[in-house]
Amino acid sequence: MSSTWTHTFNTPVFKGTVEVPTGLFINGKFVDGSTKQAIDVINPSTGQLITKISVGTLDDVNTAVKAAQHAFETTYGLAMRGSDRGLLLGKLAQLIEDNTDAIACVEALDNGKTFPFAKGDVQAVVACFRYYAGWADKIQGKTIETSEAQLVYTRHEPIGVVGQIIPWNFPILMLAWKLGPALATGNTVVLKPSEFTPLSALFVAKYIQEAGFPPGVVNIVNGYGNVVGQSIAEHMDIEKIAFTGSTLVGRKIMEAAAKSNLKNVTLELGGKSPNVIFDDCNLDDAVKWAAFGIFFNHGQVCCAGSRIFVHEKIYDEFLHRFTEYTRNVKVGDPFDPDNFQGPQVSQVQYERIMGYIKTGQEEGATLHHGGERIGSEGYFIQPTIFTDVKPHMRIVREEIFGPVGVVAKFRDEDDIIAQANDTLYGLAAAVFTRDIVKAVRTANRLKAGTVWVNCVNHLHTAVPFGGYKQSGIGRELGEYALANYTHVKAVQINVDMQL
Repeated sequence: MSSTWTHTFNTPVFKGTVEVPTGLFINGKFVDGSTKQAIDVINPSTGQLITKISVGTLDDVNTAVKAAQHAFETTYGLAMRGSDRGLLLGKLAQLIEDNTDAIACVEALDNGKTFPFAKGDVQAVVACFRYYAGWADKIQGKTIETSEAQLVYTRHEPIGVVGQIIPWNFPILMLAWKLGPALATGNTVVLKPSEFTPLSALFVAKYIQEAGFPPGVVNIVNGYGNVVGQSIAEHMDIEKIAFTGSTLVGRKIMEAAAKSNLKNVTLELGGKSPNVIFDDCNLDDAVKWAAFGIFFNHGQVCCAGSRIFVHEKIYDEFLHRFTEYTRNVKVGDPFDPDNFQGPQVSQVQYERIMGYIKTGQEEGATLHHGGERIGSEGYFIQPTIFTDVKPHMRIVREEIFGPVGVVAKFRDEDDIIAQANDTLYGLAAAVFTRDIVKAVRTANRLKAGTVWVNCVNHLHTAVPFGGYKQSGIGRELGEYALANYTHVKAVQINVDMQL
């Protein structure tokens, strides 16, 4: 049988012992991977080993899929009433809420995000599961009137076994975004967490057991993307796949889905979001939100406001205030309640971000602030600001996924719309102005799935989230996400039996 990682936290925010299973979660049990091999889980604050977890293979994915198929056909899916699915989701939400601080500590240790933000993620997970618990008995079709001689109705039926692949930047939150609508609509799941941040998903699997979900409804297979992720994407018995991550990997998943069984695909991918700051904004508020937009979660946010466009009339004053604010962003131990930014998630991500900072300088941009490592251990990077940037530069065009923002000028509305929309991405955008007419006009012209006005990075379980262009396909959250997990069947009944 698989083992358990036991750790005692003695931090300013939580004191207590947690136990996290380190195996694969298949058919309601924690088991070792078929090869008995393991993956190192690294603490990004120190670069040191936290624990080892079992690594999955194609054989393990096959086993998980069979368990999910059996559960779908016998105990879940159409075999369980929607109201009962809702009760299970509600129980899971309550168990997570009862253990909020412990789960947040595991997330902060494993991912490196500060404890207050990790706790906020866990609270959002609770809200997400409760929201979809409410939807579980409301997955309804329509009656369509065609003629007096026919009765026509539609059914929204669960797809079956779905594969889900979640990223490392919001591990537990993305688990909830994926599981919530899938389970509410009656599907069963084979889920792969990131190999960098698997612990919170395995921790929550204990509560999936305790909540009473039938064995096989949720299966969690740890492992590498090119093995477990690829196996899920190519599997002939997985009918739908949902992925959050990079655009590059999203392309590979679409290709694998097309070459296998043409499975349904939803993708939430990269971004290079514009943050538009007009000259009539509340400047102090715009500065604070701009910093939150790019430095929140250490810049490891797909919708981060990484391209900051400021009207030329207030550019100098904004840059001065933004620089002073950035200097005061506290970076360090995720368990110090005074810190806003922790380490980047891994050595690989640290080196990637530092590479972009070097490239920005080589291409002629001005490194206005930051750009250096903090300390000698762990993966801490200073909050970084570039100025004097040009549209062709890689730091302007490519997703850095770190605490690196570029600041540029614009002249008027037409100029900013052209600059803001000059990107392969279209996940999110923000607008700062006191003029509501201008705000709405600008929001309507921006090519993005989400536009915030006088705020950044605000998400709510009831509000759909997803992208235009190469930022993805489909929508997460809200009622919109339910459509990703159902087939629509039309039933036509010829009442009078006439030809």
